[in-house]
Amino acid sequence: MANPLRVLVWGENRHEQRDASVAALYPHGMHTTIKEGIEENLGAAATVGTTTLDEPEHGLTDEVLAATDVLVWWGHAAHDEVADEIVERVQQQVLAGMGLVVLHSGHWSKIFKKLMGTTCNLRWRADRDRELVWTVDPTHPIAQGVPQPIEIEAQEMYGEFFDIPVPEELIFVSNFSGGEVFRSGCTFRRGHGRIFYFSPGDQEYPVYHHKDIRKVIANGVAWAATDRPLRKAPTLERHEVGDFSV
Repeated sequence: MANPLRVLVWGENRHEQRDASVAALYPHGMHTTIKEGIEENLGAAATVGTTTLDEPEHGLTDEVLAATDVLVWWGHAAHDEVADEIVERVQQQVLAGMGLVVLHSGHWSKIFKKLMGTTCNLRWRADRDRELVWTVDPTHPIAQGVPQPIEIEAQEMYGEFFDIPVPEELIFVSNFSGGEVFRSGCTFRRGHGRIFYFSPGDQEYPVYHHKDIRKVIANGVAWAATDRPLRKAPTLERHEVGDFSV
């Protein structure tokens, strides 16, 4: 049996501490609910831990990242509080083969913007919209076991234009009760690392308790893992070739 995937769920954990409505939905933090959904779907195939913004080094030390196969990221209100040196550290691990799953408002996180190289801006409206998540690539591993469509009764609206590079794979698109559409499930590769962005999951709604959303996130974690358990950050090598004449 292969070794279980080593998964770490990183959560900002600020809304849960200050907003009673969020604490009621996620009494142990969104990061814990996301963790439980991954465990529920992957079982013994994964060991899942959590860490948060206010831990020393945001819980993302060199040792922790070296022992992580896939990092799941949720942030919203405190992107600017993430230290640049930690962002650089995470980027190097992604380039070296660590998977990254970015959720919802993590589109504005420093790490996602750094890896995308764009503003990652989008349109949004917090107005309890119904969201339908449509599978546009049913052959993709992330879409396996997912109904068509996933219905989310109440959610924040995310809409186009979404300023990201053209995705390598577009797996899901969403439409909302206001008529907007959004590329809600996209994959990218950077260096040796795989990245999955999935948008459903605002803190004001119980989206991370939704069984189908939990299935997609777990599928994304499994897909983002690479077969490079002994990662080494890429380095630039110089090869001397000597003089030449014509």
